[in-house]
Amino acid sequence: MSYNPKEIESKWQRQWDEEAAFEPESGYEKPKKYILSMFPYPSGRIHMGHVRNYAIGDALARYWRKKGYNVLHPIGWDSFGMPAENAAIKHKLHPKAWTYDNIAYMRKELSALGLSFSKTREFATSDPLYTRWEQQFIIEMYEKGILYRESTRVNWCESCHTVLANEQVEEGCCWRCDNPVVQKEMPGYYLDIVRYADELLEDLAQLEGKWPAQVLAMQRNWIGKSQGLGFTFELSEASKAKLGNAFEGFEVFTTRPDTIYGVTYTALAPEHPIVKYMINHGLLDEATAARIGEIANMSEVERAKQEKEGYPLDISVIHPLTKEEIPVWTANFVLASYGSGAVMAVPAHDERDFEFATKYGLPIKRVIEGGELPYTQEGVLIDSDRFSCLPSQEARTAIINFMEEAGLGKGKVNYRLRNWGISRQRYWGAPIPFIHCPSCGLVPEKKENLPVTLPDDVEITGEGNPLENHPTWKHTTCPKCGGEATRETDTMDTFVQSSWYQFRYATDPAKWEEVGIDKADASYWMPVDQYIGGIEHAILHLLYARFFTKVLRDLGYHDIDEPFARLLTQGMVLKDGAKMSKSKGNTVDPDALVEKYGADTARLFILFAAPPQKELEWNDSAVEGAFRFLKRLYERQSRATGDTLPSIDHASLSKEEKYARRKVYEALQKGREVYEESFAFNTLIAACMEALNALDKQQHGEVWTEGLYVLTNLLEPIVPHIASEMSETLFKRRNLRDEIAVCDEVFQEESVTYVVMINGKKRAQIEVAPDAAKEVILEAAKEAGAKWLEGMTVVKEIVVPGKLVNLAVKPA
Repeated sequence: MSYNPKEIESKWQRQWDEEAAFEPESGYEKPKKYILSMFPYPSGRIHMGHVRNYAIGDALARYWRKKGYNVLHPIGWDSFGMPAENAAIKHKLHPKAWTYDNIAYMRKELSALGLSFSKTREFATSDPLYTRWEQQFIIEMYEKGILYRESTRVNWCESCHTVLANEQVEEGCCWRCDNPVVQKEMPGYYLDIVRYADELLEDLAQLEGKWPAQVLAMQRNWIGKSQGLGFTFELSEASKAKLGNAFEGFEVFTTRPDTIYGVTYTALAPEHPIVKYMINHGLLDEATAARIGEIANMSEVERAKQEKEGYPLDISVIHPLTKEEIPVWTANFVLASYGSGAVMAVPAHDERDFEFATKYGLPIKRVIEGGELPYTQEGVLIDSDRFSCLPSQEARTAIINFMEEAGLGKGKVNYRLRNWGISRQRYWGAPIPFIHCPSCGLVPEKKENLPVTLPDDVEITGEGNPLENHPTWKHTTCPKCGGEATRETDTMDTFVQSSWYQFRYATDPAKWEEVGIDKADASYWMPVDQYIGGIEHAILHLLYARFFTKVLRDLGYHDIDEPFARLLTQGMVLKDGAKMSKSKGNTVDPDALVEKYGADTARLFILFAAPPQKELEWNDSAVEGAFRFLKRLYERQSRATGDTLPSIDHASLSKEEKYARRKVYEALQKGREVYEESFAFNTLIAACMEALNALDKQQHGEVWTEGLYVLTNLLEPIVPHIASEMSETLFKRRNLRDEIAVCDEVFQEESVTYVVMINGKKRAQIEVAPDAAKEVILEAAKEAGAKWLEGMTVVKEIVVPGKLVNLAVKPA
């Protein structure tokens, strides 16, 4: 039989479409599996990373369907975002047209891979109906105080003309365009994710062993919970006067109150109100003020990479316990976004403080016994008044209690996590559904007026937000008083859209007009049983999706705590040792691969080349090898002699026939472990290849029938077209519905092979019955090694069960 993948694949893709084979069943009676791959951005063409991600998810979805589960395996499009605007400028196309044209093209590409996605549940996040419910959630978050608007310093990308969340700044640059990020003060909308910090942290325990340890660690570090002491440094009287009595002092937070007696200076962020006041009132010389402004304009990540730099402010504060005057500096390592933007500096016991103090000749005072300075470990306190001689841990508690009783400070919890700024100054995004009224202030749009959609008649130039300059769109009436008002022109961060899409898929499309999330549907389908995507989403998307899940739960939309029960982070696809990219010229076109070899070859190679969690190095010869394996499998159909699973008299078979059966059932055992636990598809495919090789070494018709019955069942989730075709031809597809039991008799050994060692050297090999007594094994070993035992006396006999016999001998 000649293997023609194009003909086979088009036939089965057509048949699956006609049967609506991959739509989940309605009702909640059957056990379910929700298999979800992170949805793509419609950039225009799929790449090999997409193929890998979706081949993994599709194999799992097909496996669980075959086991009788109700499977939800959806796909959609993360379709808002800056790339569409950039393309609009470059190609003189409307972002909407560019986006939906790309969706249509990429949909065909994914379909050509034979992916078993639900078609009825597909949507794009830029669809007005999706926006309608998202805007309702945002309004309800505002009503609950979870969303608020305020003016703060933000990360600003001059190239994209938009605000970025901290998580979207990578190495001081925009995560999208890689241009430098600066700081800018402007109003924006924020989601109070810090309100959920403790729950986000504590619920990671539910995901232990189910999510990669690396992802859990990254989330814990990003949330960054720390416990310590918060207190106020009061300004000296002279400093208060110098500042026009505009300030009494400033707040600081420390995780090491045991070192408080070692404070020799304090430092403020360049953005701190006191520093701003001094610059604005000419209290610093022009050169110093200009340099502080430059530092303030750097992103936090960029500042972290700079050498420590600071300037004395010629003001001082009073130490709350010693009453000493402490100088105040401004320093580039102090961040306005962490705590109050002010720190107590203990150079003897903090590397950063020590480096700064050494550079500027500031005092260094040891207050904990230990090694060389800076000594950052815990120890016993010295020169710390009544707390001297206490161990650090005990001292921390004692100092916090003392300062609370004295009204000088308070035990406090701090987080590295900052509230999520969702405002973006661009056109192609979901409009933030608020209205600015001169009389009423900030007013949400009425829910019955949702969705607030984008106007189509805009020109994208890359200069500012076109919604600001639209002649009519932003002009409206106040929902509260009916007076003239203007719409909010900021649109939402696209991570808002990807934070709840898993619930939209879970809602029956027949209900999409009436509800954003159906609670009963969510209770049945959620959480996602297996989520698949790249490690690059460990903080951004996954943390936001977890946060949204908890918020929507509290708003009454569902009763789920965590959205994704299990997470698999697939590795990148590399070529010539580097990530595939157009700029490197090392991409492989999936369309060309499918055209030449077929979708099944692409799927088989991508799952065989490496474990899914590891990086995959592209290998043209391995693609050829995958094709040859499928061709050989297909051509073996003529070896089958029946259309059902045969009953075989195992005892009557030859050694080669028995070995072939064993390799087939080893693959079957491996399949269950791979599909349900390890996802090491490479090991399963290798086991199937070994089984085919073993089958090829014998000619027994029933053994071949059984082998093909099992192998096409095992391989169907990985190479569904060829497996379905062979199954239909040979077995009327019944083997894709049957649960195939492992045949235990094939693993029963008729004999066991022992290596015979004499004085540590391999001399012979013997076969004995599995239950042979030790005396029988030794007798056979001595007989096999007789020529090496001539003239020798055996002084020691060792039998390692099932493996070897070692005889120690010496001359007689």
